[in-house]
Amino acid sequence: MDKLEGNGKKPGITVFSGGTAANSLVDVFNKIVEKKGRQLSYVIPISDNGGSSSELIRFVGGPSVGDIRSRLVRLIPNHDRDNDEEMMALKALFEHRLPGDPIRARAEWLDIVEARHLLWTFISSPKRELIRSILNTLNLEIVKRARPTSVFNFAEASIGNMFLTGARIFSGSFESAIYLLSMICSIPSSVAVLPAINSNFTHHISAGLADGTSIAGQVNISHPSAPTALPDDGVVAPALTAADHDRIEDANLPGSLPVLRRQHIAFSKDDEEDLPARIERVWYINPYGHEIWPVANPKVLAALARSTTVVYSIGSLYTSIVPSLVLRGVGAAIAAPRVRHKVLVLNSRLDRETGPAREPMTASDFVAAIARAGAESWTPGAVGREDEWRRYVSHLLYLEGEGTPTVNVGSLERLGIRCVRVAGRTVGEGRRAMLRYDEDALGEALEAIIDS
Repeated sequence: MDKLEGNGKKPGITVFSGGTAANSLVDVFNKIVEKKGRQLSYVIPISDNGGSSSELIRFVGGPSVGDIRSRLVRLIPNHDRDNDEEMMALKALFEHRLPGDPIRARAEWLDIVEARHLLWTFISSPKRELIRSILNTLNLEIVKRARPTSVFNFAEASIGNMFLTGARIFSGSFESAIYLLSMICSIPSSVAVLPAINSNFTHHISAGLADGTSIAGQVNISHPSAPTALPDDGVVAPALTAADHDRIEDANLPGSLPVLRRQHIAFSKDDEEDLPARIERVWYINPYGHEIWPVANPKVLAALARSTTVVYSIGSLYTSIVPSLVLRGVGAAIAAPRVRHKVLVLNSRLDRETGPAREPMTASDFVAAIARAGAESWTPGAVGREDEWRRYVSHLLYLEGEGTPTVNVGSLERLGIRCVRVAGRTVGEGRRAMLRYDEDALGEALEAIIDS
């Protein structure tokens, strides 16, 4: 009988992922948990310092909320017999981004917090006033913190990000903010979205490259961008020194690394230059750049304790998956005998983090990176020996096609890692064409592993 020992409950499934990329697989996971009656937990890092999260972090501090918001909004039910219109309206509100022009963005923000915006049309009065009270909490905080040297830039701000930040400030709890958004949006209780670290503070990562150099800050690792100008000067600001930053009153501690204090509101994940060398490891740093070793969210460890299946979803390997795995307690929880299936869903293409043209990563390199992160969760700086890979990855699901990572099936299966090729489909045309997993085929492959 498929039950956890002692409590009579069916075992859970824990998915490690980032935000945007893995959203395309949400329906696959939903169907599996509905069919199997399982509890599903998404573990998502809070270290992304790009996009609208970067301005919230700079101005009011706190964890990055963008990927958490992205998953919560994706989980809003598509159909609610009693209130389809309201569900669609809530999704539109929390997905909405303000204009790229700071002046227009600020004006639209005021229309929203003052309930004059069309986004409120199909949202019921109780929910509208509750959401507005949270947004106004954040608005008051922004007004209080405004200084001649630093004002908040509303350009491209996500309303969902603003809500989660406001709810965290109001309640004093990031966990409560997530709970409130989940309740407002009727997200099923069978699904949990868990920040990898449960904290009211900002957490940053750094990457060490094979050539000995290091890169601080997630946005600089995965999709670097030029600093964004403050809204009142109209030009791109020059690079600031540490002394310059210390004269600016924002949420950063004096003396913090300048690279962690920049605005990264506008950036592109396309056509980025290759890294000069492969990434070897990722670790957490404090605001001054010193390595730290945070403990995982206790709810993440609890989710792993009741799971028999762990899935490493598609997305950025070193900035979406590894930051959750290196946290204290995670490696031991994954390596525990009760977690029978540890499934890596391999990306369909290489990116800046995994594909330096001179030495693109293979499937074995992906597995090695996950195993090293799991080993570092026990001991910082551990390498993760090849004979330990299977402690962290038992199955590999992959696509075959142009641009996909090379899968050396024979060598992986000799290590006890079963490789399963999954059917795919091409989405888009021309340069934007991308091979993606066929959802039905991926679901069947995952179900077969879970049932084995």
